[in-house]
Amino acid sequence: MKKKVLFLLIFASLVVTAQNDVTLNYYLPDNVSYDPSVPTPKEIIGHEVGEWHVTHDKLAMYMQILAEKSDRITIENRGSTFEGRPILLLTVTSPENHQNIEKIRQDHIALTENGGTALDISQMPIVVYQGFSIHGNEPSGSNAALAYAYHLAAAQGPEIEETLNNMVILLDPSFNPDGLQRFAYWANVHRSQNLNPDPNEREYHEVWPGGRTNHYWFDMNRDWLPVQLPESRARIETFHKWLPNILTDHHEMGTNSTFFFQPGEPSRVHPLTPKINQELTAEIGTYHAKALDRIGSLYYSEENYDDYYYGKGSTFPDVNGSIGILFEQGSSRGHIQESENGILTFPFTVRNQFTTALSTIEAAKNMRAKILDYQRKFYADVKNEGARSKVKGYIFGDTKDRARAWHLAEILNRHKLRFHELAGDVTVAGKRFKKGAAYVVPMNQKNPRLLKAMFEKRTAFTDSLFYDVSAWTFPLAFNLDYTEVSSLANAGDEITDFKPLSGSVFGKSNYAYLFEWQGYYTPKALNMILQKGLRAKVAKSPFTLEGTNYDYGTIMVPVQNQKMDVDALHDFLQKVAKQAKIEINAVTTGLTQGIDLGSNDFDPVKKQNVAILVGDGVRSYDAGEIWHLFDTRYDMKITKIDTRYFNSVDLSKYTDLILPSGWGSQILDKEGAEKIKQWVRSGGTVIGYRNVAQWFKKNEFMKLEMKEDTLVAKDISYDQKQDYLGAQVTGGAIFEAKLDRSHPIGYGYTNDKISLFRNTNIYLKPEKNSYDNPIQYTNDPLQSGYISEENEELIKNSVPFKVRRLGRGRVILFTDNTNFRAFWYGTNKLLMNAIFFGQMM
Repeated sequence: MKKKVLFLLIFASLVVTAQNDVTLNYYLPDNVSYDPSVPTPKEIIGHEVGEWHVTHDKLAMYMQILAEKSDRITIENRGSTFEGRPILLLTVTSPENHQNIEKIRQDHIALTENGGTALDISQMPIVVYQGFSIHGNEPSGSNAALAYAYHLAAAQGPEIEETLNNMVILLDPSFNPDGLQRFAYWANVHRSQNLNPDPNEREYHEVWPGGRTNHYWFDMNRDWLPVQLPESRARIETFHKWLPNILTDHHEMGTNSTFFFQPGEPSRVHPLTPKINQELTAEIGTYHAKALDRIGSLYYSEENYDDYYYGKGSTFPDVNGSIGILFEQGSSRGHIQESENGILTFPFTVRNQFTTALSTIEAAKNMRAKILDYQRKFYADVKNEGARSKVKGYIFGDTKDRARAWHLAEILNRHKLRFHELAGDVTVAGKRFKKGAAYVVPMNQKNPRLLKAMFEKRTAFTDSLFYDVSAWTFPLAFNLDYTEVSSLANAGDEITDFKPLSGSVFGKSNYAYLFEWQGYYTPKALNMILQKGLRAKVAKSPFTLEGTNYDYGTIMVPVQNQKMDVDALHDFLQKVAKQAKIEINAVTTGLTQGIDLGSNDFDPVKKQNVAILVGDGVRSYDAGEIWHLFDTRYDMKITKIDTRYFNSVDLSKYTDLILPSGWGSQILDKEGAEKIKQWVRSGGTVIGYRNVAQWFKKNEFMKLEMKEDTLVAKDISYDQKQDYLGAQVTGGAIFEAKLDRSHPIGYGYTNDKISLFRNTNIYLKPEKNSYDNPIQYTNDPLQSGYISEENEELIKNSVPFKVRRLGRGRVILFTDNTNFRAFWYGTNKLLMNAIFFGQMM
């Protein structure tokens, strides 16, 4: 036994020594010479690749210098992250191709256009987009990009020349600059001179929220389709500019895993993805296998990961005639760590990523004609599909909110999908659409399959397991009226100059100003008004004034007894209307049809001061979505209070406290729970999400009756257990609920039905009185996505929203995420209603 322990210690010591002594040659292929005039990474950043975790500033600096030193590389900055870091792209090809790069790009795009069949692909370069580390704490990709970019710039000989003559490589060294920087800091400040592989070492246990996400804690590998974040918008612009043939996405997974490359699970491929796509992916995979065999690395394929949700980097290309490839490397989560497969070093993880980057371009070079031909045929086939389709297009919009429709059109515009203005007001399939607040999207597009992927509702599936969400139908996410059309008779001019929204004040008043609450940015407007110290009231009933119908939730700003005079107030409201992109009406009288403006059915709205719980125990994605909503959409300050010091915070200054979903039911201890309860009794509003329901129930904030399944597994073998349990997960689907628009939670909605995104199995029984169930799932709620038969029964007529008076305050609960991934515009208003009107509930 002693000998065995001694051997392990000696082995670990040798591995640690090897980690410290690693050189660039560890990564580079044998028998390749390198141009000495091109600097190595160490000569610029001061350490060998893999010795330390590269920070983004050093990574960017090295890429800039490579572009200066090598005539094979050009570099561009496509924008800035939220933290101001550059979003870089390297274009790598032969010097001769660089002199003709725009012609190469145009010819490549022409291959996907009408007449592409006439082009000769025998001499056309293939285009490969290689992206690294979209999750910042999966850094082996971006660190491999150092060595890989050096190889592309400096390698000599006929092989690299042939490769670059026949290929354009778009190299994105860091998909997530902010997250990479955050994790590099963590790993480097905990690095010891004597590297310690003990998994209990602090280096391998990041503090909350970790480096995986971007500045607002979003998983950016879910944003390829919604394109809501600056990094996503830069890479989607590049993607559509070039339409690359292959796109690779280098990730990491658990420490005890080996290396994964696609294809993934054969039964979990989206039906819109052509079968040949997976066949080509498998053929490319043979090159990865050979390369990893050569260096002795273990790997696997066709397991675990799927190709279903088109918002991921490895799947989004598949609906665009490209081939997306996911790489997952077992992670050292620092510099060195024990694993089931032996001591795992950071350089080893970097080498695997470097090796498969090289095997990708080897496959692309050898399969060039075949893959180019696949892309050409893809676009020819899908264009015919669009022309033959009985569905000629879609109309979507909202008669009282131009902003949500505009933002959906903005996504279409970013994906180079054509759309038209509405020719005139029209009613289709019982739904009203208003010119200026609605759009028509023809199915006859260059890529109608992409449009279908965004707009379709799908409820039938060949597999019951999903790596990510099973539904993302955009018009439902935006809570817009929409319908398929069999004719484009209502289409007006095609919109080629997509202009931003504007807002204005109509008239000038000595009496009052009114604006309805339906507009997406009305919370921003109301917050601006209240922060200025102005008085505002909200209408609890509809009314008609001076020929205009005003709905529940209309905001009134009286002119008299304000801190501003008549002229200053008008000028300020002009600014509000412009920034919030809404219409504000000046009125000359308080006498209406319905409640008069002086009625007690107008409640005063108070200035809000909102806090949100963050830190250990809180799900950072959910917290980040709320922070992003307040900070970037509504320009509202929100105070992030960490669980570590929550019990010492004076809550009396806050009107609202948001508790995002947490990991388990123990979000705060008993002291924290009692602190919140006393604050609520004194008049505060606490708003909980998702599994905060159990915490509310446990700590007696509200009585909750759960609907629970009594499922018993029968005739299920042990090896079927995981699939059986996985099938009960509601990973992300869309459901219809009834909405009481007269309840303050329903203010600003024009329909009595609402689409909700759900990724929980929390089902609450309704209250006995119908008016206490302002939001309630219908008896047939599934609109799009997967839910098991057992859970589909439980969700029927359950309620996703509860509110309870506690002393002078309110306890509010949402079982669903109303702010999902920043593109669920349709339910953001629910949270804002809870904030501004919670005390009315």
